[in-house]
Formats: sequence, C-alpha cells, structure tokens
Amino acid sequence: EASPEAASGAAREASPETAPGGAGGSAAAFLRLCDRAGVPVTVPEGLADLCCGTPWQSKGYTAGHRTMAARTLEALWRASDEGRLPVVCDASSCTHGLEQLPAALGESDRARFASLRFVDSVVFTAEHLLPALPAPRRLGTLALHPTCSTVHLGIDDALRTVAAAVSDEVTVPDSWGCCAFAGDRGLLHPEITASATAAQAAEITARTFDAHASCNRTCEMGMTRATGRPYRHVLELLDAATA
Repeated sequence: EASPEAASGAAREASPETAPGGAGGSAAAFLRLCDRAGVPVTVPEGLADLCCGTPWQSKGYTAGHRTMAARTLEALWRASDEGRLPVVCDASSCTHGLEQLPAALGESDRARFASLRFVDSVVFTAEHLLPALPAPRRLGTLALHPTCSTVHLGIDDALRTVAAAVSDEVTVPDSWGCCAFAGDRGLLHPEITASATAAQAAEITARTFDAHASCNRTCEMGMTRATGRPYRHVLELLDAATA
C-alpha cells in the first residue's frame, strides 16, 4: 500500500480532483476507488511530463526514448521511496511499456530499475481494493475487450475479476483479437482498425450488452469506433458501481 509520507518532496498526495486529465477517465476513477477503499496514493511531481517510452521506442526515436526513460526512472525512483512503494499505472499498454524501459537505460540505471515494482491498476484493484470496497451495484451483461498488453503482462484473470465484480455476465467475444489501434496508428490509418475488428464488432453488435469495457484508452477508442458502442475503462465502471 502506498503512503503519502513515503515520498515527501518527490511526490504529492493524490486526490480525484488532482488526477491527470481532470475529473474523468481511468486515473480519476482509480483515485476515487483508492479513496473509497482507504488506500492512500501519491503521484510523482511532473507526471504530465513523463512517459512509459513506448511512443518513442515504437517510432524508432532512440535518443528520445533514452532521455524519457532516464527522466521517468528518476521520478519514479524518488516517488516510490527508492522502490519501497509499488508503482501503479492506469493503462495496460503503459504498464507494459514501463516494464520494457531497461532496454533504454544505462547499466547503473538498470540496477535501480530492478528495485521498482510495476503493477497495473486493474491488478492492484483486484488484489487490494475490491475486498475493501462497498458491494457494487451490478450490471446484467458486460462485453469485455482484453488488450494485447494484458496478454503480454499475464493479467487477463485480474481484468476478468474486476469485470465480474460489476456484472453478472461477462463476455469476451470468441473472435477477440488485437484492435490494431496501436497507439496513434488507428488515428492515422482507421482502415487498419476497421479490418482488424470486423469479426469482433459483428459478434458484439449481434446482441445487446449493458456496458462495454476494456483497460486502455486507445483500445477503448478503437472498439467504440468499430462497434458504435461506448467502451470505457473497467475501473470507471467499478467506480460508478460503488459510488
């Protein structure tokens, strides 16, 4: 569990009102859930200027990737009290990106990096918040879209656990697969996402669900575009169900 006192000077105590991105989104939902469960949270100073590094790495900007990796490591090292506190990330692709940072770090920084513990917010919620939250108001049906990152991270079970906490029936389509949004690729080439999601979209739209969820904003955008149904982060649904 995080402690506000643990990173004094390097982080600030977080609240839903000070979450990056304003009142909405998965970050604010996670902070509200932590507050509701009695778990204190801190956020690194200068968080808006930090990045998991994936956009730099995927576009081949090696120097930028190294610069951002070093900057992010330094901030997380201080905010986590040199690795004592877990680092929780609210987007699965960013959690995966943080775990890949050693490739862009020097040898001395890799030693510090090895002391950090990265936890996706869905996993943290399943393990630490759900037992302490009020009983959720349940939905009848929920369509769930795991992401490529949840597969790589091995956290699909945690995603399903959180989804099952808010819905009696959770459906992952048989035709589930990568939505191909791939960061900004879906914005630049929407036809790629349309092709990749065609079978899954047909399966989803063949019936009615009370809600649609995933755990990464760009994947939610891609699936919303593909199906015409609003996809939200699963923590936003849990937040609404326990408010």
